[in-house]
Amino acid sequence: MVVMNEKEEMIETQLKGRDIYDERVLQAMRVVDRKIFVPGDMKDMAYDDTPLPIGGKQTISQPYIVAYMAQTMDLHPGDRLLEVGSGCGYNAAILSRLVSHVYSIEIIEWLAEKAKENLTKAGIPNVSVRFGDGFRGWPEESPFDKIMLTAATPGIPESLKDQLKTGGKILAPVTDTHQKLMLIEKKGEDDFTQHDLIHVRFVPMTK
Repeated sequence: MVVMNEKEEMIETQLKGRDIYDERVLQAMRVVDRKIFVPGDMKDMAYDDTPLPIGGKQTISQPYIVAYMAQTMDLHPGDRLLEVGSGCGYNAAILSRLVSHVYSIEIIEWLAEKAKENLTKAGIPNVSVRFGDGFRGWPEESPFDKIMLTAATPGIPESLKDQLKTGGKILAPVTDTHQKLMLIEKKGEDDFTQHDLIHVRFVPMTK
């Protein structure tokens, strides 16, 4: 009988056991140590199938949601990705294994510093973290191939749509009567298609 460690069990049961099949995403989830990104008193829960509090009413998403969002975006090694909501840096760490560079914006200053610290500990060089308003995006580094929001918003700001390349995608939790993940594809300068995906629960976007 083979005894799996907690990370291997997470890969097999929470990810492969559901609908995560992208081998690049699975490998990113294997390589990145989630324990680096969770508070010290919760490290024994790092691979549990649940979001965890990281302070200030913020959370680190459950592993499945991180993997699902990465897989949904159809990421390529040459992509430049904008992440709105750095949190503790874990999501950016996973994305960094799948794209060329991640530009991540966090509106809570201490959390932006924590994300930078965690990413440095994890030895990840291709993530840039900025303290600022994510709704404004990162215009000087645009256009982006992909944009991902990690906090719930009533709608996608036009400023972010403007910073997306034609052919690019935005993935965001959007609040209507319920929160749902929404995938938006940019077909032309002012031509967007919208796909509603799964129901989710994210902390609200802060302005």
